[in-house]
Amino acid sequence: MSFTMIVFYVLSAILLFSAFRVITAKNPVHAALWLVLAFFTSAGHWLLLEAEFLAISLVLVYVGAVMVLFLFVVMMLDINVEQLREGFWRHFPLAATVGLIMAAEMALILAAPETRLADYAAAAPLAADASNVKQLGLEIYTTYLMPFELAAVLLLLAIVAAIALTQRERKDGKYIDPARQVEVKAADRVRVVKMDAVREEAPQTEAADAAQSQ
Repeated sequence: MSFTMIVFYVLSAILLFSAFRVITAKNPVHAALWLVLAFFTSAGHWLLLEAEFLAISLVLVYVGAVMVLFLFVVMMLDINVEQLREGFWRHFPLAATVGLIMAAEMALILAAPETRLADYAAAAPLAADASNVKQLGLEIYTTYLMPFELAAVLLLLAIVAAIALTQRERKDGKYIDPARQVEVKAADRVRVVKMDAVREEAPQTEAADAAQSQ
């Protein structure tokens, strides 16, 4: 067994364990930190595949930006962890079964003799000055253009669904109903009131006050 295969199996074991701890950790901060470890090990897999751009993008974007945002949100919000974990162990056997089935399917695909991984293994090594960024761009916007666009649409739908599910009316919050705001007319908000001009009286001097007192 080569050194590359040893590193691959070690990173895979760490990735599987950290992914399992993400869903079983009781503390959401600990779960986020386990997810950071999973991202780092995934970046190691990309490095083994000689995709340095994807590896550094995974570390910078997800570990350096997304997970920091998650940690800030988790630590600043008062989250009821016990309420979120209700029914976790009741549904765990079904989730574990589905996960094992998916893992078995991926193992069968990778072990099949007609898999495309053999073509990549038998391919000629890349040149020293080869740009995987350029090759990635060509593959995304030519061969995999439709799956790329479909993934973008699914992510947009996920964002909209997350906003719709978490948007609740709070009694102590102030918000504007967009539907009522659109229906408002200028005559409902602005009213012109006509008033007669009022002339202010000139201030009286002390001499005038004395004359009036006599």
